[in-house]
Amino acid sequence: MLNQELKDQIVARVLPAVLTPAQYVGGELNSVAKDHRTARGTVCLAFPDTYALGMSHHGLQVLYSLMNAQGWACERVFTPLPDFEAALRKHNLPLYGLETFTPLNQYDVLGFSLQYEICYTNVLTMLDLGGIALHAEDRSADDTLVIAGGPGAQNPELLAPFIDLFVIGDGEPSLPVVAEMWTEMKGSGLSRDEKLARIAGAVDWAYVPRFYQPIYKEDGTILEVRRTRDDVPEAIRPCVIRGLDEIPLPTRPIVPFVETAHDRIAIEIMRGCPWQCRFCQSTVIKRPLRYRTVENIVQSAMESYLSTGYDEISLLSLSSSDYPHFEELVSRMSEVFTPLGVKISLPSLRITEMLKKIPALLAEGRRGGLTLAPEVARDDMREQIRKPIDNRDLYDGCAEAFRRGWRKVKLYFMCGLPGERQADLDGIVEMAETISRIGKEVTGRYAEVTASVSNFIPKPHTPYQWNGVKGRDYLRWAHKYLRSRVRIRSVNVKCHDIERSQLEGILTRGDRRVSAALESAWRRGARLDAWSEHFNPQLWWQTFDDLGIDVDFYSHRDRPVEEVLPWDHIQIKYGRDYLAKEQTRSVVQLGAMADAV
Repeated sequence: MLNQELKDQIVARVLPAVLTPAQYVGGELNSVAKDHRTARGTVCLAFPDTYALGMSHHGLQVLYSLMNAQGWACERVFTPLPDFEAALRKHNLPLYGLETFTPLNQYDVLGFSLQYEICYTNVLTMLDLGGIALHAEDRSADDTLVIAGGPGAQNPELLAPFIDLFVIGDGEPSLPVVAEMWTEMKGSGLSRDEKLARIAGAVDWAYVPRFYQPIYKEDGTILEVRRTRDDVPEAIRPCVIRGLDEIPLPTRPIVPFVETAHDRIAIEIMRGCPWQCRFCQSTVIKRPLRYRTVENIVQSAMESYLSTGYDEISLLSLSSSDYPHFEELVSRMSEVFTPLGVKISLPSLRITEMLKKIPALLAEGRRGGLTLAPEVARDDMREQIRKPIDNRDLYDGCAEAFRRGWRKVKLYFMCGLPGERQADLDGIVEMAETISRIGKEVTGRYAEVTASVSNFIPKPHTPYQWNGVKGRDYLRWAHKYLRSRVRIRSVNVKCHDIERSQLEGILTRGDRRVSAALESAWRRGARLDAWSEHFNPQLWWQTFDDLGIDVDFYSHRDRPVEEVLPWDHIQIKYGRDYLAKEQTRSVVQLGAMADAV
């Protein structure tokens, strides 16, 4: 059911004047365009970032494949680059789904995947360009249902004025339920509130912000989040898939026309993580641990290879080497795909004794860099963040990789953790330089080592959720100090942008009162803030100042454990008491670290 008139206008009037027009035309290999009149209903998956990033997101491919297989007309939309947005506005044309050029306000359901808080202005851009009322309260009974899920939904309050319903937890079982219930009520005469209440009352993982009212104390903290009706749940709990093999992998993933961030097949081998690192939100919200069988993974990888022609397969999980049949899986994948010239990549490896076996398992494949995430370099800080690794395993694994042809290593670290000391920063450089020297010992040349240092942001539903974000003065000093310590030319320290991290702090940890600044910044021109060429930090700081929003209150202050947090009504598997206990243990360990110094 192609909207030929809109497509003709886009092709004739807009695409000739914009960069990379192929990202706006759809029709890629394995994309699915259906007649909306014969489908169960229409769903558009919205990724609030560029096509290049969105098409690299495995979750979007999974939901797209799942919904289309179940009889829905499921399509895609991404945030347009500024030139395309400007052209659409100039010609008064709407943003549309790529498969049929249908304007966003004509779908039954529009579902946003919230992966990164910095992208929230993109949500507003897409709603506005798609002809959907920006505020949920301004939508009529049968207007498009706007839903959102993903990590960002763990603190839904900042986007509460703009989203009708948040799905908490796994999207595969929950999205079809929401879409089915909504389309069944289409034309029923029920009000929008009544429809939303029926969905929220039928499950315990659907959060409808309009039915919950924050009550504030005089000091600005939250007294409680109060329900405004009794037929919706008091607390929201995640939707959980019990077995991953129950959800088929997308074996015909869409192959983009243009270069994307990850041009490869992605296979999720495991969901959840056996470890309980205090800084990690994913390991908390993705519990329990679930994994696919080796046979399912290999078979799905082969089907995906035959339907795409990609020459790289990435095995995804929070910690791939913790997959219970890891050696068998990697051996089988190498055995099957190495003769075909297909590379197997493992983007998330835990540093254990297993690390030194991996180069041998992948010995015949094309070799790239080895990517590892020690996070910190000192043993006492590892105990504090609850990520127990052994430097010997790290160094032995790198040495074995160098022997077998690897020449580069990328290490991920964090800066600004609670209790961080100068010695922790020294350790980052020392570890990177030690690995580079190991390369020289093994190959005769210093190995190229990149230490990528991110600025730590305490996330909701982690034991550190009560800690504040380090300020820009400390981070500027720490970044300068790290770079000053490097003595080997083949070692490079890359630090994340401080201003963007400062913004992430308030967007991650804010409540509904910060929503006004989000909308105001967007109206003032904030767009694609995750991209350096588009990010204007001063616009944000001026907006917060003009609206009287105290950034320190939301982002930088340490919060007492008893304080009600904006996201407390969204519950995780182990509950708030578990997080509070871990926070208390962390404080005790920090005291011991300080005494030792």
